[in-house]
Amino acid sequence: MISKYFNPYTDFGFKKLFGEEASKDLLIDFLNLLLPPQHQIAELSFKNPEALSDTVEERKSIFDIYCQSGSGERFIVEMQKAKMQFFKDRSLFYSTFPIREQSQKGVWDFHLLPVYFIAILDFKYDEQEEERKFRRDVCLKDQDGDVFYHKLHFKFLQMPLFTKQEHELETHFDKWVYFLKHLEDFDHIPAILNEPIFQKGFDIAEVSHLSSDQYDAYLKSILEYNEAKAALDTAFIEGKTEGKIEGKIEGKIEGKIEVAKTMLAEGFEITVIAKITKLPPDEIEKLPQKNR
Repeated sequence: MISKYFNPYTDFGFKKLFGEEASKDLLIDFLNLLLPPQHQIAELSFKNPEALSDTVEERKSIFDIYCQSGSGERFIVEMQKAKMQFFKDRSLFYSTFPIREQSQKGVWDFHLLPVYFIAILDFKYDEQEEERKFRRDVCLKDQDGDVFYHKLHFKFLQMPLFTKQEHELETHFDKWVYFLKHLEDFDHIPAILNEPIFQKGFDIAEVSHLSSDQYDAYLKSILEYNEAKAALDTAFIEGKTEGKIEGKIEGKIEGKIEVAKTMLAEGFEITVIAKITKLPPDEIEKLPQKNR
């Protein structure tokens, strides 16, 4: 069954919650908890990330949200679903986009405004367990640990490592992380999150408030999410190239089947499910009756 609130890890859910004009105050509130006092956001404008990419390949791997504060700071905000190779390299590469954007023609003194790369991760990227940290704030430092350059920052949140329960939440930031991590599991607003900013988040995330087109887009987003999680997680575990390919194929099929089961339980027609999942109608018909 579809949950009362959408999954914020899906592209649709993340952008609906944080990437629209109507929900801009939610993004500002969340980002300000990660930023130092001198870079607090009062106003925010969304920018088109595709305008930064010079090649077709770059456009294929564009980040989720690109925005700018009233005083000029640039922010890249990403929700990453599954583990991938060269994650840190990818993050560094993305951070160069808003840096390059600031270049000026003619005489220019190379003055740059701060850039923040913020990644909310639905996986653990640290290989060694003893090295793992839920939150990691990174900047360029010298051999003595002193900050060498204060205008480029990376902030990584490894969501699986956040284990606080409702009674353990102490700060507004704790509440935000708890909200994002468990949103899809809630069937009502917990008392500790019964505040205006979260009330608005719950209202935006309620699936019943989506239009028919938005609901269809969300279902497709769930399919993409399940495919990415199943395929990439499986492929990452496999050590051989052949195993990776098989894992990706198997993961994609599993993801489509899970979406098909959900849509069957919701009463969707077989033809509609086949159109969205690309599964053969006769295969959808064979799915176990108990999932309907």
